[in-house]
Amino acid sequence: MQNKVIRFDEERWLHPSCTVLPMDKGGPFVELSDGSLMTIEGNATIRSFDDGRTWSEPCLISDEPGPGRPSSSGVLIKTRDDVIVYVYLDMETYQWSWDETQREAGEDVRLDVWAIRSLDEGKTWLERQKIFSGYCGALIDIIQTKSGHIVVPLQRLIRHPSRHGTCACVSADNGKTWEMSNIIDLGGHGHHDGAMEATLVELQDNRLWMLLRTNWERFWEASSEDHGFSWRVIKPSLIDASSAPGYLSRLRSGRLVLVWNRLYPQGKSDYPRRGGDGNLSQDKASWHRDELSIAFSEDDGKTWTNPVVIARDQQGLSYPYIFERRAGELWITTRFQGKLRVSLKEEDFNDDGV
Repeated sequence: MQNKVIRFDEERWLHPSCTVLPMDKGGPFVELSDGSLMTIEGNATIRSFDDGRTWSEPCLISDEPGPGRPSSSGVLIKTRDDVIVYVYLDMETYQWSWDETQREAGEDVRLDVWAIRSLDEGKTWLERQKIFSGYCGALIDIIQTKSGHIVVPLQRLIRHPSRHGTCACVSADNGKTWEMSNIIDLGGHGHHDGAMEATLVELQDNRLWMLLRTNWERFWEASSEDHGFSWRVIKPSLIDASSAPGYLSRLRSGRLVLVWNRLYPQGKSDYPRRGGDGNLSQDKASWHRDELSIAFSEDDGKTWTNPVVIARDQQGLSYPYIFERRAGELWITTRFQGKLRVSLKEEDFNDDGV
């Protein structure tokens, strides 16, 4: 099938394999034991019994005072032991400032990371705790490994010169306690520069594989052989990307899937650059976000199907999220830009694309 697109509204185009989802929620989602879905809205959970068409009234997560009350900015997972773990940004104490003359973040910037967990499918929550103090950018991903470790990539501000690095926060006991990994620091200078907004999967050989947003025309990759406690192999990947995060996931079929903003629009070899002054970034970078592309891998990321554009929007589409609602049925949303809400079937994609 050729890579055709259809008109969705005045500014948005969708690939014909995509179906618009009848909901306005962007995730993250977990499936509960009765088949219903749960997501987070602020300091509350909501549930749907009809694939997101309707949602329950909010159910409060924590009635304790701040700091550290849950927010909508987080990542969510249900472990194999049926523990639901939510890791989130403390938006109530958020502070940000940037001195364009000094090209440095303010001394008082703050965006801490907290975690909370539920043992009864979200009815009650316990052990609210701060797991990172400092300034963390957007949370993108969370996984549980075959060994049972929960791994969350955290972006963190590094100073003089100000840029971002990435580490992993790891729990070996279903989110009860956490340990921090070493920091991946690729250099850079600017409030949107460095090693940022990572997504990750576990490979078949039990290594963890992380893809990091950068301003250097491609994802950088890092790998860990000890469940995310240390990252030792760090290098440019072969996947071109603009300055925007991707989302990587392992499907029930065993394939990997990646949704992301490529370096340039399809069929183009250039795009306007931003940065280069040490405020946004040290180097000029493509911030192409007009298209979202998808690709699949059957060999743990060594090779990929041809990237296929699944959506275009003149106002931008970025920060994708993938939820496999049923085997081979992928829900793809954008959480912070574009409000894309579509589903597609894995079987519609073959080695040559769609």
